Amino acid sequence: MVFLSGPRQVGKTTLSKDISRFFKNSLYFSWDILSNKKTLLTNPVFFQDINRIDSSNPLIIFDEIHKYDHWKNYLKGMYDEFKDEYRFLVSGSGRLDIYKKGGDSLAGRYFTFRLFPFTVAELSPTHRNFNAFLKNPLKGFDLNNKNVTKKHWDRLSKVSGFPEPYTNGTAKFYNKWSVNYYHQIIREDIRDIINIKKIDSVEILFSLLPSKIGSPLSINNLAQNIQVTFDSVKNWLRLFELLYLVFRISPWTKKINRSILKEKKLYLYNYSEIQDAGAKFENMVALELLRAITNWNDYGFGEFKLHFIKTKEKQEVDFLIVQNNKPFLLVETKFSDTNVSKTLLQLQEQLQIPAIQLVNTENVYKHKKNGNNHISILTAHEWLSSLS
Repeated sequence: MVFLSGPRQVGKTTLSKDISRFFKNSLYFSWDILSNKKTLLTNPVFFQDINRIDSSNPLIIFDEIHKYDHWKNYLKGMYDEFKDEYRFLVSGSGRLDIYKKGGDSLAGRYFTFRLFPFTVAELSPTHRNFNAFLKNPLKGFDLNNKNVTKKHWDRLSKVSGFPEPYTNGTAKFYNKWSVNYYHQIIREDIRDIINIKKIDSVEILFSLLPSKIGSPLSINNLAQNIQVTFDSVKNWLRLFELLYLVFRISPWTKKINRSILKEKKLYLYNYSEIQDAGAKFENMVALELLRAITNWNDYGFGEFKLHFIKTKEKQEVDFLIVQNNKPFLLVETKFSDTNVSKTLLQLQEQLQIPAIQLVNTENVYKHKKNGNNHISILTAHEWLSSLS
């Protein structure tokens, strides 16, 4: 089976139906459709009624089936009995992750893929060869499409990468969409998952997060601000992650003197909520990098992770890409400063890996050597658009 998860309204259902076009026969099932729900409960093997065109295996799409209390036991039984006759695609929101631990084990029966909001890399017409990127991540990107990628980058900044507001393209539509989006998730989805009496406190917590982008997040401070317990904020933040409202990255501590060990940095999937231009820019880069390394992991290219570095002396680099538990690439963001960061140079000397400084200024292409390593200062959307 394939599990396809991601934020609400990111296009999972649309993509699933597009995939079905590559099969000679397919069937779409949604737990949100009452007639579909009744069919499954009265006839669990309803998909056997599908008319086979030939001997090929039909595709059965289960959409939002994680809302069914016994979904894991059901899928396990159907897969074990019919895996040689059908192909199964299971799509749904972050609750696929929330409920993975309940019921019978599905281990060895599925691969997980995640769908993100649009990124400039996904919207770009060309991408770098992945092996060439691993060999030298600072070179080989295509400058011929910079006008196209700038247009996409500017629109992403204005209305986010969620398909509906992105394709509409207007701030007015985005504002209305965003209010409805968060109301649906916080007032409906979260209440469906756990019984939260202080839903107003959850909303207040989320409203504070756009102003916390770019710095290690103190759960203690948040708890004091909204007058709830540390554990409440901790659990709510974890729930925000599982529902693909936010993502957090951890500090990297190996081979870094006096590094900070605990506090994580937090970013939003819907970054257009962020008012500070520099913080929004950093968040956009963070999502581009997360999408890239998630795809690399999902497709089996290796084990990649995204971290940041911060020391007790306040030396900080925004991002560190790690490959198979070894530092691979340092990435710093500067909204407009095209002078190389001294901290970036210092931490590059410690780790002995390539480094890049991404800026929101157009037509910046600077390269220099730092000892045995190289560092580049580049326009963000031009380099990011090349990520496969």
